[in-house]
This record gives sequence, C-alpha cells and structure tokens, in this order.
Amino acid sequence: MTETSAAVSDAADSKPGAGYITVVVIIASLGGLLFGYDTGVISGANGFLQTEFHMSTAMTGLVSSSIDLGAMLGVLIAGLLGDKLGRKKALLIAGLTFILCSMLTAFANGVWVLVIGRFCGGIGIGLASLLSPLYIAEIAPAKIRGRLVASNQLAIVSGIFIVYFVNAAIVSTHTAAWNQTTGWRWMFGMGIIPGLIFFFLLFFVPESPRYLVTRGNEQGALSILNRVRDRKSAQTELQDIRASIQEVPDSFWKEVFSPGIRKALFIGVLLAVFQQFTGTNAVGYYAPMIFKAAGAGANASFYDTVIVGAIKVVFVIVLMLIVDRIGRKRLLVWNGWFMALFLVVLGIAFAMPHMLTWLVLALVFLHTIAYELSWGGGVWIVLSEIYPTSIRGRAMSIASFALWFATYLVAQFFPILLKAIGGTWTFWIFAVFCIVMAVFMQRVAPETSKKTMERIQADWLHQSDASIGK
Repeated sequence: MTETSAAVSDAADSKPGAGYITVVVIIASLGGLLFGYDTGVISGANGFLQTEFHMSTAMTGLVSSSIDLGAMLGVLIAGLLGDKLGRKKALLIAGLTFILCSMLTAFANGVWVLVIGRFCGGIGIGLASLLSPLYIAEIAPAKIRGRLVASNQLAIVSGIFIVYFVNAAIVSTHTAAWNQTTGWRWMFGMGIIPGLIFFFLLFFVPESPRYLVTRGNEQGALSILNRVRDRKSAQTELQDIRASIQEVPDSFWKEVFSPGIRKALFIGVLLAVFQQFTGTNAVGYYAPMIFKAAGAGANASFYDTVIVGAIKVVFVIVLMLIVDRIGRKRLLVWNGWFMALFLVVLGIAFAMPHMLTWLVLALVFLHTIAYELSWGGGVWIVLSEIYPTSIRGRAMSIASFALWFATYLVAQFFPILLKAIGGTWTFWIFAVFCIVMAVFMQRVAPETSKKTMERIQADWLHQSDASIGK
C-alpha cells in the first residue's frame, strides 16, 4: 500500500486534483492487490494441500487452476456489469466476492469444497482484473495514464509479495504438523482483511466519467473531470467523450466486428494470451517447487519466493516511472526477447547433472524483472486503452477471457509437463512463445502512449490497417 501511494503520488505530481486522483487510484488498485493475494496464496498452500487431501498431480493442477476457471467466468460478466451497472458497483460486487471466497477456502473440509472456493474467488479476480484497470484508465489524464494504470499492476504484485510473506511467516513460526492441518487455512483466511478494506473504501470513489456520459449524465461527468483536470481540459475532454460515443454507438456485436475495432480486438486477444505464455504464472504458482527442485530446503524455498515478490514490487514501480516516456510497444518488444533468453538458459540449468541453485534463482529473478517491466502491467495498460468507450467493458471481457483461459491452461498443465518432459523442455516451450510475441508486438501492435482514449479510437476507425501497426 505504501509503495502504491508513493508511486501514484509521484505520477500525479502537481497537476490539478493530484491528491484526489491519487486517493481514487489507490482505492481502485486495491482490487489488484486482492487479485495478487488470491493468485499467489496457492504457492504456499500447495504442498500442504497435496498431503492433507492426498491429491494427485492432476488434482493439484485443478486446485491451482480452478481460480482461473472462475476468472474466465468473472471477466465474461465483468464487462456486462461494468457497462450496465457502472464500474463502481461492479467493483463492489468483486470486493464482496473476495470476502466470501476467502471464508469458504479457509474452512474447506474437502478437495471439492476447496475447488469451489477457489472457483468463486476466481470470479472476483476476473471482475477486478478487468474493472480496476478499466476504471483507472477512464479517470486518468492521458499524459500519465500509463503509470496510473500500472499502479494496478503494482497493487497486484504487492498482493503477491504480501501473501508470499504471510506464507513464509506461517510456515517458519509453526510446526509442520500444525501447518499441515491449520496453517494453510490461515493463508487463505487472511485474504478477508484486504477484501473488507477494499469493499468499504469503494463507497468513497466516484463513478467513471466516461460511463456517466454513456448514461446521459454529462453534468456528473463534468463535475468529476473538474476534480482531476483544469476546467478547460475538462470541458474539452467531455466534448471528445461525447463525440466518440456518438461515433461508436452502444451496439456491441455490430461495432466490435467492424474492420478497425475487429483488428483492435484481435490484437488485444493475442496480447492477453501471450502474457500468460511468458511462463510467469508457472513460476509464480510453483515457485517453491521449482526452488526445491533446484536444491533449496523447504523453508529456504519459501524465503526465495518472498524475494521474487519483492522484486516484482520494485520493478513495477520502475515500469510506472518509464512506461509513459519509453512507450508500451518498445518495453514489450525488448523484454519479450530478454525473457526468451532467460528461459532458454533456465532450461539448460535444469538439464545439468548437478543443478546450480544460485543460477536457477538468478534466472527466475531476471525473468521476473523482464516480465514486470513489460508484459505484466503493459498488457493491462494496452487493453484498457484500445477500445471505444461505449463497448470498452465488453470488448475487454473478450480479451480478458482469452487471458484467463490461457492462465488456466498454464496452471493445469505446467505441473504435468514438468513431471512428463522435465524442466528443460517445459521452459524452452515458454521461450518460443516469448520470441513469437516479441515479433508480433513489433510488427502488428500499435503504440498508444500519450494519446487520449478518444484519439486511439479514432486511429482504429480512420487509419488504414497497414498504418495502424507502424
């Protein structure tokens, strides 16, 4: 929370309404923190759950990936809820879902109760993963929109770091027997606290001004814009929003498959899928297992995982500071190549007769840095920017559904792949995907940095297909 506040405050600097937008963005980003917590908690609980419930490798994959199945459903309804009820009300539903699922998983008395609890938690994650960056993008000034949307990624990795720390603290301060029966319950149950904080703080944030315009409440939208812009900019932006909505009416299936928007949807879906095939969630879900395989002890593997969480926090802050200066496209291309390199070497490390623990740690850390400087937050920034206001929520739902389906595939099949073909070939497969996505980003995807959301929409509608990718 402290890191988020500092980074967002720096981003907003002395602009009109800087303090107000800082507070609003911090609260909205808490959805990302819950996303990170619920995603990362399984890394500490997996080993205990396997023994407690006598789970096979396939069942372990199902428990881990059930949250992704829920997220797939969550993102499908998130866009509809966000477009029909408003971004704020939909986020309130997400907060309530997080609270209920934490309680259910903490008190699970069997594998299928655990799976159901994780699935319900995934619905909350799906809602928050789409709505938090969308809301922030719609309220943020264009010049600093990238870093403000990236604050959601900072909250995600902060949630992952917090849960890694919580897991390590629980494991190291209690006996193995207690952790086996009770410790993992506390890991899940602690998620209730940030869920409650998020839910109640949401009552103090405004609705998205762009959503209000779609519902004919221009006066309410202008009032909010006046709090985060100077009055002249607020009036100009209101006119641009009104014009963009008239240009792309709220006719989803007709407009989403029009030539320009169809290409935007195609690019968004592929970027979403590629984000998961970087291998980051495979490392995140099973980090303790990877470190144990590399020779680290049980407790040492948990502490190494905490370091991964800390690295994520630090380098998302770096992303926030550079994303609006360097641009989304260059960061995603460069770091796609870097991740491919690190995964290739990681595969070689797993093929060595005597695995070097320090080398595995270094490569996991370097891969994490490259991911957080690019595809971690960068994809969510682009997805929140490239669609027209009137259909943004539902278009993001399609791309986000693809993202969570890819996440499910990785979580379900990574442990199976790791056991069947070994670490070397598993990590090399991810390396190939990193190469493909770097080339795709370079040749096809547009740069969206420093453009208003209405200008990005105009580019899709009026530029030729050949010029958009340049």
